[in-house]
Amino acid sequence: MISISEPCTFALFGAMGDLALRKLFPALFQLDRAELLHENTRLLALAREAGDAAYHLGQIEEHLREFVPAEQLEETALARFKARLEYVHVDFLKADDYVTLAERIGDSGTVIAYFATPAAVYGAICENLAKVGLADRTRAVLEKPIGHDLESSRTVNDAVARYFPENRVYRIDHYLGKETVQNLIALRFANSLFETQWNQNYISHVEITVAEKVGIEGRWGYFDKAGQLRDMIQNHLVQLLCLIAMDPPADLSADAIRDEKVKVLKALQPITGEALHTHVVRGQYIAGYSEGRAVPGYLEEENSNPHSDTETFVALRADIRNWRWAGVPFYLRTGKRMPQKLSQIVIHFKEPPHYIFAPEQRMQISNKLIIRLQPDESISLRVMTKEQGLDKGMQLRSGPLQLNFSDAYRSARIPDAYERLLLEVMQGNQNLFVRKDEIEYSWKWCDQLIAGWKRSGDVPKPYAAGSWGPMSSIALITRDGRSWYGDI
Repeated sequence: MISISEPCTFALFGAMGDLALRKLFPALFQLDRAELLHENTRLLALAREAGDAAYHLGQIEEHLREFVPAEQLEETALARFKARLEYVHVDFLKADDYVTLAERIGDSGTVIAYFATPAAVYGAICENLAKVGLADRTRAVLEKPIGHDLESSRTVNDAVARYFPENRVYRIDHYLGKETVQNLIALRFANSLFETQWNQNYISHVEITVAEKVGIEGRWGYFDKAGQLRDMIQNHLVQLLCLIAMDPPADLSADAIRDEKVKVLKALQPITGEALHTHVVRGQYIAGYSEGRAVPGYLEEENSNPHSDTETFVALRADIRNWRWAGVPFYLRTGKRMPQKLSQIVIHFKEPPHYIFAPEQRMQISNKLIIRLQPDESISLRVMTKEQGLDKGMQLRSGPLQLNFSDAYRSARIPDAYERLLLEVMQGNQNLFVRKDEIEYSWKWCDQLIAGWKRSGDVPKPYAAGSWGPMSSIALITRDGRSWYGDI
């Protein structure tokens, strides 16, 4: 990491919301603790909650003490952080409140406006910032979800674009801030060992799994309108797919990388007709067991609609229509109430063209590159070697060549994804953020799936909480003669 070269005013809209208290303030504290914030950088906590500012600042401190490990919450660092922090009561829809905000900001240089609010108010915030003359020196940071389909995403993005050019808009996908995701670029393009093999000649198929152990966690109102496809696949999993599948960019500039990702999105084959039944599985969890305790089904959660047909699980086969990936399926899977919290990418390489070992061992002959994003970030290459021992003959074993980041870099704390992303915004780097056309092509691909479900009357298939999803999600991949890696 490099130091911030200029001071800024970081204005966090929605400062008393769950995201801000659990993730954003702890991330800002860690940046300050690492001395990566300019000494003159100010932090403004903006929220609609009226009342004593000291009370709201106290709430922020309480959450810091809850979500920052005690050994990292040094009192000197905390005192420095609190000295930067101010609470400002702002009604995001009231223009007069922005006059007061502009006075508090003054002419202190660059402003970072982080919108940790519903997307419906992004346009109003931008308009009011422009009215008081702040928009011209502000970078706007937009949290997902940006709309619920292509049309609504365009409405939000167009409202922001009226006041902010694309080079000052930063759309957050926190997966792009993870160290291992960034390592995908280095792994592929700095190592000829991989890049020369990164195509349909050598790769059999690719799996991307993002599994959550938790259920709805009180988010019924939001989640039931979204569902797992909109909440996870449209952004996180599609972004991971793009980083795996894209061609080498001309350089490491933001637009060079994003241009290549857009090419992948354009090449995604629509899933329509019969493929809606053979290439996609929707699921909804029913009562089951998680970590040894009984948990309710989705329709039994607090404040639920017992007639909801919203999916909590999606598995699908995606195909990319280009020379590099012709015939290579990408299997995407994500769901709630899974057996474990897991985010990983598995690259399955093809078998050698001629097999010379014992027939009963043939199923083992497959190299796999396993990229683990959580819970422990690591990269592991499964290779075949001979079993040790005089009595083993040429018996084979599959073993890892492994880089575990927490083990390899014991002296360094692995930063949270939001720390990286906030730092990149302050430095004006857009590499890890999503461009408008990426959002639109991703929504276009997902919208045809949703429309197909509606036309066919498709309903989610039940799966027990604590399982890996409906049985048909296993059939989806076994139909192609494959299986999900590591399921137990």
